Amino acid sequence: MRFLIDTSPATMADRISSPLVSGQLITPLTRYSNWGGEFGIDNGAFSRFDNATFQKLLEREKGNVERCKFVAVPDIVSNARRTLEIFKTHSNFVSNVWPIAMVAQDGIEDMDIPWWSMQAIFIGGGDPWKDSRAVADIVKTALILGKHVHIGRVNTIKRFRWFHDLGAHTCDGSGVAMYDHMLANIEREMNRFPDRGLFDEDELAEAAK
Repeated sequence: MRFLIDTSPATMADRISSPLVSGQLITPLTRYSNWGGEFGIDNGAFSRFDNATFQKLLEREKGNVERCKFVAVPDIVSNARRTLEIFKTHSNFVSNVWPIAMVAQDGIEDMDIPWWSMQAIFIGGGDPWKDSRAVADIVKTALILGKHVHIGRVNTIKRFRWFHDLGAHTCDGSGVAMYDHMLANIEREMNRFPDRGLFDEDELAEAAK
């Protein structure tokens, strides 16, 4: 698992040297310019969703679709039922030219997840739900179905290692984006187990079973 960092292209030039960073997270809140490599697009709903700003961002990035890992459809934080209702009308917000991600929220494990309508799943939700066995099972299901798995709010080594070992592909964290030492701490802790390797494909495949 590697980070997508919500930061400027200039900062990305420094951060990409870390083995834990693969690209950029672009959001309607910060609206940083595209750095030129792999990226994902969040919807900004954790603070407040603004559709006009979101649409301007998608229009700006339409020439970069081939480098985009996912676009998160608008969601309601910690409310799976309302989020599913919005996702069922996702074409109102995100066209199918983009790799579409549904944001998983608390309680989604007890509902029918429309896997056929998405290319990715974004694990949102609150604590402690995000760290629950129910979420681990959602991640495993997504991997079996060949979906890209992104984890939101990863700022600690405990959470990073948990989802890394499950086999998630990418993650983000506001703390990691703002403070170099938080990324360095996670990288240092992961390197304490060099025999495991940061990105051991056999281990990830086993964790997904």
